[in-house]
Amino acid sequence: MTGSTSTSLWPSRMSEVADAPLCLAPSPLRNSKGLTLPPGSCDTHFHVFDPDAPLTTPRSYTPQIKILSEWLTLAESFGITRGVLVQPSVYGLDNHVLVDALAQAPDRLRGVVVIAPDTPDAELARLDRAGVRGVRFNLRNKSGIGFEALEALAPRMRELGWHAQFQIGPEAITTVGELAERHDLVGVIDHLAFMPLDPPGAALDDLCHVLESDRVYVKISAPYRLRDTEGHKGYCKVLQTLAVRYQNRLLWATDWPHTELFTAVPADDDLIALSLDALPPEAHAATFADNARTLYFSH
Repeated sequence: MTGSTSTSLWPSRMSEVADAPLCLAPSPLRNSKGLTLPPGSCDTHFHVFDPDAPLTTPRSYTPQIKILSEWLTLAESFGITRGVLVQPSVYGLDNHVLVDALAQAPDRLRGVVVIAPDTPDAELARLDRAGVRGVRFNLRNKSGIGFEALEALAPRMRELGWHAQFQIGPEAITTVGELAERHDLVGVIDHLAFMPLDPPGAALDDLCHVLESDRVYVKISAPYRLRDTEGHKGYCKVLQTLAVRYQNRLLWATDWPHTELFTAVPADDDLIALSLDALPPEAHAATFADNARTLYFSH
């Protein structure tokens, strides 16, 4: 009977794995221009993986296995002092890889997890002691949790001083602002809400509106995930616009090791140079260091 059941499920599981293609590896580390980020800079969004940790099925991609020591080498190369590990969707609700990584550098790392709405209070307290500072709500990848989980989680997140991180599309920017207000939580939007930049149109107006509340942050990470004009001109224009009024709501991140890329992977020094050049110098300290210190390292 066991053999028969396994055989009947096999085609379905094979199909699910086929829908989760293997990502390309990050480009070889380089820093030929000797780029150095502002003192106290924090990479607010990166992932690590473990060869022994099972991947969830279904999932949106199959990652290259990249571990914390490799990120630490990247951080050393560019003067990145701190980092925030974000639970990747491929591990579902199993956060043990992230928590194990936090324990390796507790003074310089914080984490954002994915948890079930009925997670016990004792587990939340354990995660908080480990360095967790938020929960990720992911509407773009398989095996994430959605907005509906906030109803049960928000009161306990608020008690811990945690924030809600949202991986969304531009159509949900206004909803994030409404949810942050309703639940009295800080919200963080990943990757400029994946808005188009050629031009951004109403999405930029929506983002500016929610940033006005001083309750929402946005990560300026992963320009390679955003439809743009040649030479990232749209990205540069959007960052300059945001920095004029909202530099205290901007967060920078590498998005290393750049999952879900299957044809080409940009070099990290090119990405860092792009963000440095796109932002006016007077916004560098806030975007690269100060805002992250307030959000992730204030307790």
